[in-house]
Amino acid sequence: MGRGHPYTGRRIALLTQHRKECVIRPALEAAVGCRVARTGGYDTDRLGTFTRDTARAGSQLDAARRKARIAIELSGETLGLGSEGAVGPDPVSGLLPWGVEILLFLDVHLGIEVVGTARGPAMHRHALVTSYGEAASFAAEAGFPAHALVVRPDSEDDPRMRKGISDVTTLRGAVNRALDESTGGQVFVENDLRAFANPTRMALIRDAAEDLGRRLASLCPDCRSPGFAAIERVEGLPCEVCRTPTRLPRAERHGCPACALTKVVQLAEPAFADPARCDFCNP
Repeated sequence: MGRGHPYTGRRIALLTQHRKECVIRPALEAAVGCRVARTGGYDTDRLGTFTRDTARAGSQLDAARRKARIAIELSGETLGLGSEGAVGPDPVSGLLPWGVEILLFLDVHLGIEVVGTARGPAMHRHALVTSYGEAASFAAEAGFPAHALVVRPDSEDDPRMRKGISDVTTLRGAVNRALDESTGGQVFVENDLRAFANPTRMALIRDAAEDLGRRLASLCPDCRSPGFAAIERVEGLPCEVCRTPTRLPRAERHGCPACALTKVVQLAEPAFADPARCDFCNP
């Protein structure tokens, strides 16, 4: 487990105000024996919000890196964590909400970054409604009350929003008030995507933490730096029928974030590709 690992017993600062430590801490502490300490004193909403009132500057990775650096600056530690999520269309149909979570680890002494990621379905629904009855029907489809809601008059960009709505009484009051404020008799309702208000997203953050834990637990065989893990996939899995190399991966290239060492690691399975995925058998 964490025995003999360079980070065993070390404190890692995590910048969060949305209770992400609840899933990140157990995953990383189990993987490398570290101690994850939540760092406060900074409003992370300044770096971007899902409710569109504050735009994120830069990429998702940039935001995670910024949070890790702020965690280090505020805590005085040399190890930091930053978490950042994004929601967009799924990669297959483009019709369903899809979440991507990044958890970035920064070691200022070694000068390394190690990134854990997770992808999966997101609970991110939205609708324009004209009555509380319509809002209640939407809420039932949006995982309410376990998944909190955001309500605002007129449109998705109206600044007069109520966040974190997680009970029927509050929902009814927020919808009725938004209807009173509305100029067009409509209310925009959507899922609250803050981690503590969205169990589906929190589960994906846990998956990203577990991925980061696996990466940190893997030490470089040359310099023993944490984070010796897959950096790219190597195509060429042979077709089961004709043995022609396909575009499917046959191996992973592992690399060290601290030194230049890379190593190709063969994937254990599958041994062959389905001929349907072969450009020769199925052009």
